[in-house]
Amino acid sequence: MKPRTLARHFRESLKSLGRNGWMTFASVSAVTVTLLLVGVFVMIMMNLNKVAEDLENDVEIKVFVSLEADETGTKHIERIITDMPGVESVDFSTKEEELTDLVLDFGDELSLFEQSNPLFDVFYVKASDPQQTEKVAAEIAKIGNIQDVEYGEGKIQKLFEFLNTGRNVGLVLILALLFTAMFLISNTIRITIVARRREIEIMKLVGATNWFVRIPFILEGMWLGLLGSIIPIGLVAALYYNITEFTQPKLSGELVQILDFTPLVYQVSALILVMGVFIGIWGSFMSIRKFLRV
Repeated sequence: MKPRTLARHFRESLKSLGRNGWMTFASVSAVTVTLLLVGVFVMIMMNLNKVAEDLENDVEIKVFVSLEADETGTKHIERIITDMPGVESVDFSTKEEELTDLVLDFGDELSLFEQSNPLFDVFYVKASDPQQTEKVAAEIAKIGNIQDVEYGEGKIQKLFEFLNTGRNVGLVLILALLFTAMFLISNTIRITIVARRREIEIMKLVGATNWFVRIPFILEGMWLGLLGSIIPIGLVAALYYNITEFTQPKLSGELVQILDFTPLVYQVSALILVMGVFIGIWGSFMSIRKFLRV
C-alpha cells in the first residue's frame, strides 16, 4: 500500500470518529469500563500472587541435632544437608542461641534454664522449591544423629494446596474477564459498523477492494482501544499509588508485603494499552467481515 493511501486511511479514520460522535463515545465508554475492571483485577491477582510467594518462601525445615552429636558430627550433618539436592540454604543455631531467642520472645523467666539448657542445636533449612519441602525433610530425617525434623507436616501441604488453588482460580477469572472484555468491546464496535453498513456497500459497489474498506475501520478500532485505555491507566495508577502510600508504612517489617508502585503500574499500564488496541483492532476486523460480501 502506498504511503499516501495509508495516510488517507489514517485521516479518514480520525474524521469518522468525529462524525460518529455518539457511537464513538459508546465504544470508548465500553472499552474504558471493561479495561478498568481488567486492570484492577490483574493488579489484585499480582499482589495475591506476591503474598503467596512470600508465604511459601517463609516455609523452612527445623532440624534438631541429637544431644549425642559432638561438634565434628554436627559439622558433618551440615555438610550433608548443604550438599543435598533441592536445598537452598542452611543456617545453624546453637542451643544457647535458641534459648536466648526464647527469652526474648517469652520473657526473662526462661533464663533460669541457662544453668541446664534442655534445648537442641538446630539447623534451619530452606528448600529451593518450597513445594518440595516435604520431600527434602524426609531425606534429612534419614541422616544419623538427627533428633527430629519439623516443617509443619500436614499444615504445609494444605497451605500449598490452598495457594495453588487460589492461583488457578485467579487465572481462570482473569481469562474469563478478558473474554468478556473482548465480547463486549467487539459487539460495541459491531454496532458502530452496522450503523455505517450502507457506506461500506457503496464503497464496494464503486470498486473498492476489501482491504481498502477494511483498513479505515481497523484503524478506528485501534483509536477506540487507545482512547479507551487512557482513563483506566490513569485511574489504576492513582488508585494503586494511594494504596501503596497507605499500606506500605503499616506493613514495614512484616512477612507479607504488597508489590511496589513501580514497576507494577508500568506493567499493568502496558497490558491495558496493548489489550485496548488489540481488542479494538480485532473487534473491527471480525465485525466488518460480513459486510464485505456485496
